[in-house]
Amino acid sequence: MSRQGKKELKQREKKEKKKKREANKEFARVTYAFVALFLVLMVYIGYFNIVESKDIINSPYNPRLDSMADRVVRGSILDKDGNVLASTQTAEDGSEYRSYPYGSLYAHVVGYDTQGKSGLESTENFELLTSNAFFLEKLRNEFQDEKNMGDTVVTTLDTSLQQAAYNALGDNKGAVVILEPTTGKILTMLSKPDFDPNTVEQNWDALNSDPDSRLLNRAIQGQYAPGSTFKIVTALEYMREHADYGSYSYTCNGSITYDGVTIPCAGGQVHGTVSLADSFAYSCNSSFCNIGLSLDISSYRGTARDLLFNKSLPGNDISPVKSSFSLKSGASASDRMMTAMGQGETQVSPYHMALITSAIANGGNLMRPYLVEQVTNYTGSIVREASPDSYGSLMTSQEAAQLKEYMQDVTDYGTGSVFSGSGYSVAGKTGTAEYADGDSSKNHSWFVGFSDVDNPELAICVIVEQSDGGTRAVDVAKEILDSYYYNQ
Repeated sequence: MSRQGKKELKQREKKEKKKKREANKEFARVTYAFVALFLVLMVYIGYFNIVESKDIINSPYNPRLDSMADRVVRGSILDKDGNVLASTQTAEDGSEYRSYPYGSLYAHVVGYDTQGKSGLESTENFELLTSNAFFLEKLRNEFQDEKNMGDTVVTTLDTSLQQAAYNALGDNKGAVVILEPTTGKILTMLSKPDFDPNTVEQNWDALNSDPDSRLLNRAIQGQYAPGSTFKIVTALEYMREHADYGSYSYTCNGSITYDGVTIPCAGGQVHGTVSLADSFAYSCNSSFCNIGLSLDISSYRGTARDLLFNKSLPGNDISPVKSSFSLKSGASASDRMMTAMGQGETQVSPYHMALITSAIANGGNLMRPYLVEQVTNYTGSIVREASPDSYGSLMTSQEAAQLKEYMQDVTDYGTGSVFSGSGYSVAGKTGTAEYADGDSSKNHSWFVGFSDVDNPELAICVIVEQSDGGTRAVDVAKEILDSYYYNQ
């Protein structure tokens, strides 16, 4: 072969080798792409099974639920002491139905299992329709074409406290939420007006069109102006902006007028010269409006967000709604003053105010709230158990200690002095929120607080709708706490 021929042969070999390398690279790229897609798919499948599958299965639109109910007897729901709150019974004709021994007492928090689902009957649907009975028993039931017993949901609810709240709220519309600040356990969740979950199916049309919204769980779904309970947020913001907040002083003449807007103190009461502590204890609107005019709105919004406004609230087993703080830069003087005293467009649920109060009681740290203590099989063997877990700090321990001191002043000599002289200690904040624009006689009554101040035991929030000078939330709270401490 000539030299020229050899040269051409080498060039052809080089080109072929280059083509093979390019082909190999292309093949490697495709292989890597498929491997990456496979890994992503595996990760998603793992995530779905661990995180999302329960929610998908729990959806009322999922037909798989019907097939689960065909094979499993829906499990029971118990309070913390083992009292049955909901169970499955068998009628004479062999059909199954849910029984609620306490009737309307737990209507909203436990819920119902007909015409859809609500409350724990909804959020714990998957557990109630899952059986962790002994596998040999399940195998025997399978061969005998019998249903397995569903798991039992054991809650943190305290029936004696729930009953005390029910009695104290009486015929008033409103809500009560009680938590354990050091653990996050929800001991009481009450909403009125109520209904009997045993008769939901028969009364569905009336309940669904009821003008009083009986099916609404006001504790977690109600949205109200917070009234003077919001002065907790305003006071915290003032403390953050002014290191010398202890030297704050204002002279209250019974009302404040600024930029053509006049806002009175409750009943036109003249508080005279007040410190920040006195302003808080007496719930002086004039002083807090004065404070509101001085606050940096951007920072104020940040503090509100720290206290969970405009955020999803913790509580996976109850699905609470968000609260809103809408004050923005450029807001009018009127909006700034109204917001600072808890009116304006701010909206909050009783549950949310209970969380803020619980965090203050616990040194600024909010324990993640929960309703389900454990899930067991029907014989009592533990399948899953909850344990206290910190959600995070809403404020510093120093800030919490100062707010606690202000809240003690409220009950010592301020608007919550009904607790003064009780055999147990309480720190709290009262509130009155107008629900009819321009009519100060139309109002909801609030109280938030916690008992056994040095070693906080119960954090409580009470709202009484349309109190209008009648039943006060602080009196309802006192009746509940009296029952707890004196009738144990």
